Amino acid sequence: MSKLILWAAGVFTMASCSSNNTMLENKAVTWPDLTPPVADVKAHERIIHGDTVVDNYYWMIDYFKKGPDSSNVVQYLEAENAYTSGMMKDTEPFQKRLFDELKGRIKEADESVPYLKNGYYYYTRTEEGKQYYKYCRKKGSLDGVEEVLLDVDAMAEGHAYYAISGLSISPDNKRLAYGVDTISRREYIVHIKDLETGKIFSDRISRTSGGTTWANDNETLFYTSKNPITLLSEKIKRHRIGTDEQADVTVYDEKDNTNYIGVSKSKNGEFILIYSGGTLSSEVYILNANDPNGTFKVFQPRVKDVLYSVVALENKFLIVTNDGATNFKVMECPLDRTGKENWKEFIPHRTDVLVSDIDEFRDFIVISERKNGLTQLAVRSLKDGNQHYLDFGEAAYTVYPSTNVEYNLDVVRYGYTSLVTPSSTYEYNMDTHDKKLLKQQPVLGGYEIKDYATERVFAKAQDGTSIPISIVYKKGIERDGRSPLLLYAYGSYGASMDPSFSSTRLSLLDRGFVYAIAHIRGGEEMGRQWYEDGKMMKKKNTFTDFIDCGQYLIDQQYTAKGRLYAKGGSAGGLLMGAVVNMAPDMWHGVIANVPFVDVVNTMLDETIPLTTNEYDEWGNPNGKEAYQYMKSYSPYENVEAKDYPNMLVTTGLHDSQVQYFEPAKWVAKLRVMKTDKNVLLLKTDMDYGHGGASGRFDYLKEIALEYAFLFKLEHIDK
Repeated sequence: MSKLILWAAGVFTMASCSSNNTMLENKAVTWPDLTPPVADVKAHERIIHGDTVVDNYYWMIDYFKKGPDSSNVVQYLEAENAYTSGMMKDTEPFQKRLFDELKGRIKEADESVPYLKNGYYYYTRTEEGKQYYKYCRKKGSLDGVEEVLLDVDAMAEGHAYYAISGLSISPDNKRLAYGVDTISRREYIVHIKDLETGKIFSDRISRTSGGTTWANDNETLFYTSKNPITLLSEKIKRHRIGTDEQADVTVYDEKDNTNYIGVSKSKNGEFILIYSGGTLSSEVYILNANDPNGTFKVFQPRVKDVLYSVVALENKFLIVTNDGATNFKVMECPLDRTGKENWKEFIPHRTDVLVSDIDEFRDFIVISERKNGLTQLAVRSLKDGNQHYLDFGEAAYTVYPSTNVEYNLDVVRYGYTSLVTPSSTYEYNMDTHDKKLLKQQPVLGGYEIKDYATERVFAKAQDGTSIPISIVYKKGIERDGRSPLLLYAYGSYGASMDPSFSSTRLSLLDRGFVYAIAHIRGGEEMGRQWYEDGKMMKKKNTFTDFIDCGQYLIDQQYTAKGRLYAKGGSAGGLLMGAVVNMAPDMWHGVIANVPFVDVVNTMLDETIPLTTNEYDEWGNPNGKEAYQYMKSYSPYENVEAKDYPNMLVTTGLHDSQVQYFEPAKWVAKLRVMKTDKNVLLLKTDMDYGHGGASGRFDYLKEIALEYAFLFKLEHIDK
């Protein structure tokens, strides 16, 4: 790379963005005077819909294609890593202290709450100083002899990355199937273990999503097979133990490359279910689990703009669907007549309540709902139809069904957390209404809930919509505009960022930061329409909502310009890229993790993993209207010659969800376009992918780096 310059000597200073706030001093931050890397410029023309765009950094896509520029890509990323290390060099002792502090809150030798399945209690346990865990079980009673099914600590030795997924026990309890990913591309090789002898079968099933589903014969597995290039889940296959994967039979082949597919088993063990779904429509196929060689039958053929999912009970199916019901409703049908013409209303549609899911038991169902932006659980008796809600008593919280794999029980486990309440697992008797706390996440170091406060407020968006914001801070902080505040959001795919506890966040709160979550449109916090109003041709609502939330927090003196920071990852990284283009002077610093910032180019390239699955979320730029709208907000397309805030951008070379070259190109373009002297850092993890490190503690190093970045900007050094 001829233009790659690593270092120069000296020191420069950078003024804090506080000119619009008379309450704050104009503090200077001292950074090493190092010359950042400059990426090679290789002009590439994109011509579509009569529009010509020159992309100087398109060549960075080349690493996985292994073309002539692949080595240059690595050189550039390593140069950026070296620059980031140099710029943050003076914080390294602080980062080490932060890492020890974050790790010190985690109970290293711990055990999950055991759950009962088919006569065995299953749990994971961790040991002092070990990065991974052991997957264990006991037969009949918790006083039984422990059987270690997988020692992941031992299995992961020698690997920079090691992930286990989709652990699945055969119905006779004798075999375990599990997926292994050592690359961090979310492509798993399935292995099968004989739990009686400890032998690992010779079977290897490659390029899977990791999960498997057993038929009732204990010999047959169904799994999801991925396309090796696009990583799309394309086929459901059937494997018989002892045979080569090349002989596996395709039982379902998805022709719509905008759909995700998967295979599962009904909780009562009666049916194998194939699910195919996109953002707008879905389809389910069913097979008797006792007939693995049979033919899957469609439950209800897909219908445009109709989503549905299926739950099997003893005498009928329940269907959660948005057919004529924006916030979803629940229908029922006989086991032998599943077409839509046989559906009858079971729980009607409500305009103020979103039905998210159903957890089924023999005599009860538990309905996950969302009302006024908060999650709630309803318990309904299948005997008499009576229904009641669980009560939680906090203003802002998150509740969700926990591990409930046994069908013939009258107790449901649920998880509960809030911004101040550590994750807790409860057991609730649906008959007697008795509740029991089974475990609360231990927080070492003397955490006291009473020392922290949480609020739920509403900001007014540009169009008058009220946007919820969840806020947490340490008591004693005054609302005088002097506190630094980190504002987080996601805002895509209908994913709701509900308030939850984080022990790592305490390191921010204890140093005077306020932390806030903006529940912006594009999520589903306020119902299905909340999502619809933040996607496709309404995507900009997501960005303006976030900016309006930031302005509200300034106006209400939770913070001030010069003290306001933003953070988001993946599609939330797109959010970060958009808001620094739209309102760059609002943020003193921004953290963008694995950011999806090159929207147009990615959505035009169907060879990039997962692109076609995203058309219903962002639009298909092969259509002119979608192209123009997408181009109007795509962060990479809209970088301008202007001042930008301080920024830390992170990515992973092996990321399968947001490819490494998106943030790399974005940073390269920002470097030559921005007119300020604020710091811009790119950190690429050369071993990991979208989810970061696989070990229990390694991920804390990235958090320590992010916090050190924020604390440096705030002149906090201890």
